[in-house]
Amino acid sequence: MSGRWLVVVVRRGRVLRRGLTVGSFALVVLFGAAGTGLAVPPPPPNPSDSELNSSKAAANEKAGEVGKLTNQLAQAEQKLSSLQDDVELKQEQAMKALVDLQSAQDAAGQAEDAAKSARTQADAAAGAIEKARQDLKEFAAASFEQGSTVGSISAYLTSDSPKDLLARAQILDSIGGSRLNALDRLQQAQTDKSNKDAAARKALDVAQQKQEAARQAKSGADAAQADAVQAQQSQASQNQQLQASKSSVEQQLYAAQSKVNGLQGQRQRYQDWVAQKQREDEERARQAALSSSGGGGRPSSGGGGRPSPAAGSSIESVIARALSQLGRPYAWGGGNGSGPTRGIHDGGVADMYGDYRKIGFDCSGLMIYAFAGVRSLPHYSGYQYTSGRRVPLSQMRRGDMLFWGGSGGIHHVALYLGGGQMVEAPQSGSYVRVTAVRYGGIMPYATRLIG
Repeated sequence: MSGRWLVVVVRRGRVLRRGLTVGSFALVVLFGAAGTGLAVPPPPPNPSDSELNSSKAAANEKAGEVGKLTNQLAQAEQKLSSLQDDVELKQEQAMKALVDLQSAQDAAGQAEDAAKSARTQADAAAGAIEKARQDLKEFAAASFEQGSTVGSISAYLTSDSPKDLLARAQILDSIGGSRLNALDRLQQAQTDKSNKDAAARKALDVAQQKQEAARQAKSGADAAQADAVQAQQSQASQNQQLQASKSSVEQQLYAAQSKVNGLQGQRQRYQDWVAQKQREDEERARQAALSSSGGGGRPSSGGGGRPSPAAGSSIESVIARALSQLGRPYAWGGGNGSGPTRGIHDGGVADMYGDYRKIGFDCSGLMIYAFAGVRSLPHYSGYQYTSGRRVPLSQMRRGDMLFWGGSGGIHHVALYLGGGQMVEAPQSGSYVRVTAVRYGGIMPYATRLIG
């Protein structure tokens, strides 16, 4: 190939040879007017199969640990939920015991008042009987002294006439009978009052027993509630420890996956370089053939081969873009082909989490950014589901989009990484993360935009 050319290689913003610091790919600058061939930069690093396999094995190991911890955390969360239900039940039982205790205390107070009233009435009745007895004694004594005791001989002999005798007998009999009848009535009243007093005291004993039982029930309910709260708090602490362990291993998984992605990216760039080198060799051979046949060295209209893929058009570059946003906040309505954007109002859950104040991605926005070098996607997971070739889940592969939904439509999308893992922007209050594929509610097809 005639003419002069200068190779300027720029990698990760650092000048390896003379030139500019504008990117992460090898740039070729051609000088001279005589040559028309393609200039191929020096080969990029080509990691060995051993390095790739080792990094994949490490990533798979970490993914397995994350999966195990995820299952443990799911079980722990289920147990925590059960304990929380138990706490709520114990709280209601404690409230019932409190109400029962208050009712028992009120009943005991009323019974005590009734017992006091019955005792007062019984004491008053006993006092009235005693006074009546004293009056009767005094009447009997006075009658005896005056010689007018009912039934005595003198009461009748001292009468002036038979008529007077009869009247005196009737009067004495009436007075004596009246006093005796009154005494009988008072004794009957005392018996009634005493019976009421006994009944009131018995009712007070029963009420006090119920009050004590209610007090013990309240104490037991309070203790059960305290035990339930302690168990719930202990489980919550265990959950936090599990979550911390899971987050730590997830970070290790991210690092391992980044290493795998980096090595795979190097392998892909090396393969692209090999393909470009092959096209260059073919072009040189073709030009040589044209020169030897008198073609003047001009390439034919069909020469040159297929151009190298555009930046971001490979599966690994798509995945690398998605993984580059790990830890970015979820923001409903956020994300475009250039990166994270401010979320928008939804009038509901997203607003509660302040998504409209955050810079980040929602699930479909993350897909828009990841596939920006492949094609422009609509900011709606339902449309993204039909944006490419749909393949059964049994045939899904790295770089496919996975969707969740039902009869009401699609509500979530994530990017499949292989090995049972995916990267997603989950929901408000969370962050872009790598996690195990969830099969509950998953759609039967994956969508493939590359390959």
